[in-house]
Amino acid sequence: MFADHRKRLLDLLHKDKACCIVASGTLKARNADCDYRFRPASDFYYLTGFREPDSILVLLPESVERTVLFLRENDKHAEIWNGRRLGIERAPDALGVDAAFSIDEFWDRLPELLVGHGRVIQRMGEEPERDRLLGDVLSELRETSGKAGKTVPTSWSGPDELLHEMRLFKSAGEVEEMRRASRITHEAHIAAMREAAPGKNEGEIDALLEYTFRRRGGTGCSYSNIVAGGKNACILHYIENDQPLRNGDLLLVDAGCEWNFYASDVTRTFPVSGSFSSEQRAIYQLVLKSQKQAIDLVRPGNTYAQVHERSVEVLVQGLIELGLLAGPLENELEEGNYRRFYMHKTSHWLGLDVHDCGAYYRNEKPRVFEPGMVTTVEPGLYIGADDTTVERKWRGIGVRIEDDILVTPEGHENLSAAIPKEIDDVEAACRATPANELVESPLAT
Repeated sequence: MFADHRKRLLDLLHKDKACCIVASGTLKARNADCDYRFRPASDFYYLTGFREPDSILVLLPESVERTVLFLRENDKHAEIWNGRRLGIERAPDALGVDAAFSIDEFWDRLPELLVGHGRVIQRMGEEPERDRLLGDVLSELRETSGKAGKTVPTSWSGPDELLHEMRLFKSAGEVEEMRRASRITHEAHIAAMREAAPGKNEGEIDALLEYTFRRRGGTGCSYSNIVAGGKNACILHYIENDQPLRNGDLLLVDAGCEWNFYASDVTRTFPVSGSFSSEQRAIYQLVLKSQKQAIDLVRPGNTYAQVHERSVEVLVQGLIELGLLAGPLENELEEGNYRRFYMHKTSHWLGLDVHDCGAYYRNEKPRVFEPGMVTTVEPGLYIGADDTTVERKWRGIGVRIEDDILVTPEGHENLSAAIPKEIDDVEAACRATPANELVESPLAT
């Protein structure tokens, strides 16, 4: 899969004699002398499948050695303290690259590698020092090799135009990785529904989710889990996850397993006590109706903007019928009064990043869905606990329902469809007796 990604990108680079530099990233300090667990940069992993820090891949379509990897050398002392390294000698066979050198040689070797290429593609702004050094290399090349009549890079751009457009369309191998992530996410959400109960803490559910992701072999959480009870669900990116769960409240869980660094992103909202109140049921059913109609529009030829527009129309009409908006529909849509209840978009791309790369507009028009794209569909309603414009019975209710949708030639596939979201199914999952040992979903393997 990674070799195919490199080949496809090399073919694109060849068309305008461009080369590409992609770095894995470096370890980042957490506190004192402790580092965060390393995760390779998504662009780098997409092209290599390699997980070590301090590595750089250079793609050179106009050279004999078209893929050159710079990485850390084997170091027995360092490996005793901080873990094994692949090493330079093993890298070509293990990763399928044409050549490998020490990362310490990168800046010395780079100038000669760039000759013959007219443009450099590299993500800018992540490591200012690397950007500065690359700028120095390009200036020196223009003064030396350029004046000698050789082709040298005369421009420098980011990866959006080529690499990120590639990443937007998932291969069969990538889709399988995302299916696996979704299957484990299914098991984790079921476990959360079973375990949540009045008197427990949001943190317990947060820990259970991450435990399930890692227990099943995932690379962790796709993003910081949102485990928001009661009025906390009205904070869109609530991650404190430290409050007690109360009888009568809803619990919004936005959490996805990351499998081999491919993300899932799923939200379910369910009653802590096992049963929705009449007001909670009304808001939940409205959000679910909105999501279903929005998902129906995910198919080739439609746009992500149409998905959002349908979602908003259904929500606003429902809010009018519940008496939370005055109406009529056209006025509410035009004036945007609904935004105090629904303030975000309905979809985003999904892949190696939870908010994955890829343009949302083409020629200033909303992007049309094509097979291989994966998008979320996640409408919600959030009625603040302090919103005195509505009756007290509605205040503090926050509901979001989110699934991961693959665009197929015939329409779409809901990768997270197995996770309960119909009201009867959700209540049944919440009332199931928590097991001492998690019961594995039949879809988890």
